[in-house]
Amino acid sequence: MEVEKDKIYTISEFVAFLNANLKWMKAKIVGEVSEVKPGPTGHMYFTLKDEKDGAILNCIMWSSKYRLFGITLEPGKKIVAYGNPEVYAPNGRLSFICDTIELAGEGDIKKQYDELKAKLTKEGLFDVENKRPIPKYPHKIGVITSKQGAVIHDFLNNIGQFGFDIKMIDSRVEGQGAVEDLLASIKTFREKDIDVLVIIRGGGSMESLMPFNNELLVREVVGFPVPVLVGIGHDKDVPLVAMAADRSESTPTAVANLLNESWEQALLLLERLERRIFASYGLIFEKFSRIENNFKVALQSFKNNIANVQEKLNEYSKNYISGFSLLCDRLKEKLTNIDKIVNLNSPERNLKLGYSIATCNGKIIRKTSDVKIGQNVNIKVADGQIESEVKKIINN
Repeated sequence: MEVEKDKIYTISEFVAFLNANLKWMKAKIVGEVSEVKPGPTGHMYFTLKDEKDGAILNCIMWSSKYRLFGITLEPGKKIVAYGNPEVYAPNGRLSFICDTIELAGEGDIKKQYDELKAKLTKEGLFDVENKRPIPKYPHKIGVITSKQGAVIHDFLNNIGQFGFDIKMIDSRVEGQGAVEDLLASIKTFREKDIDVLVIIRGGGSMESLMPFNNELLVREVVGFPVPVLVGIGHDKDVPLVAMAADRSESTPTAVANLLNESWEQALLLLERLERRIFASYGLIFEKFSRIENNFKVALQSFKNNIANVQEKLNEYSKNYISGFSLLCDRLKEKLTNIDKIVNLNSPERNLKLGYSIATCNGKIIRKTSDVKIGQNVNIKVADGQIESEVKKIINN
């Protein structure tokens, strides 16, 4: 946006014009804090001074931003601030509006790290007994990292082909501006259905890893509803987020291998079981083969025995056939005699000879006491039956 040369601006218009252009002039500045005045609502008003020539710049940091970075602004502390200049119209004062702040001196960074580490250790946030195990056979994986660079590619190239459902949120992972992104990403994943949360980035110096030494971020990791797995490279001092995580690895590849581990073990177990099954079938087939061979031998022996018996029977039949024939003739003669005796004693034959059979109520009458006067009597003769009634009983 350029100034219109022929236009006459009011002060308010010109200040608005300046601010519209100044908001794009984002920059990092380094200086020593020389004066700090907290505002009633938590905003911080302070001055940064150049160590070389004493030049000063008025700075403002809104309370919502100031709370993010865990740095206490004090006179004499050297910081790097990132933001843009802005003119405050009511008094025409130029101030630098800070989006982020970080400690500039390596000694100060280490001191802040040690102090925060001691504080969180005392609270028990790094205690081993509070660590949750990475679930066996994880399926739904939440990943927070930058889509730029080799980190995500290393992770995806090494994650096994076990049907993982990977949800990723692109986040800055370097510089104090990453703190906001990381916090927002974690809060987003709180609402997602995942088995484990993964936070990864490449290695770096303590300065570049400052976002991962942030107190708010550490507390978010500790309080996350599912286990958190962190893979952040480092030289000496372990990032506090890695210490707070349920499991920490040094590289994205190591993180991928850890997620693969239980699946690979399950695959090896299946392969061992498969080999056992085939080995068992081999033994069964071997036993069956032995049984089959034994059966064939026994069957052949049985056939041989039958052949021997048949041969002997043929020999015996020649010797005994005449005797067997004689026995049959004798049996036939006896049966003829028995038939004659049966016929002689047959009731039908006796009836034809003039005899009769008297019955009362289906029972044969053998004596006078078997009937009573008035009962019906059936008399069977050779050519039929006679129904009669007992009128009189005469005893001998």
